[in-house]
Amino acid sequence: MIVRPVRREDYAAWRPLWDGYNAFYEREGPTALPEAVTAMTWARFFDAYEPVHALVAEEGGRLLGLTHYLFHRTTTAIEPNCYLQDLFTVADARGKGVGRALIEGVYTRAEEAGCSRVYWLTHETNATARLLYDRIADHSGFIVYRKSLPSS
Repeated sequence: MIVRPVRREDYAAWRPLWDGYNAFYEREGPTALPEAVTAMTWARFFDAYEPVHALVAEEGGRLLGLTHYLFHRTTTAIEPNCYLQDLFTVADARGKGVGRALIEGVYTRAEEAGCSRVYWLTHETNATARLLYDRIADHSGFIVYRKSLPSS
């Protein structure tokens, strides 16, 4: 298995992973992301001016997982932070090191970019993923609040 940056020709294989990730978080059917969001997300990976990046795990020509991450400034350090936004592994590859390899791929890219921290969120009910996360990172204890704002 290799972890590598996503390529334009990966779209047909990336899309089912993206859809699976969104379905896990109940963004499907009537609550699915608008197609424009998916199209913009994909385009951002290939725009040098965007801080959004994507890695995929590949084995034997098959994509097994994805991760999307972004670099951003912070008020608590000079160096940027890296937010690992999305992580997904196909069901038949779970428990085989794909998620860990993708996270470690993000760690490597973040270190190369001079980041001082990689962080991410998961739902409190995502017990399987949390078993991995608790082994490879520290739980910060923070609770996330959010408020949706009206679209302009």
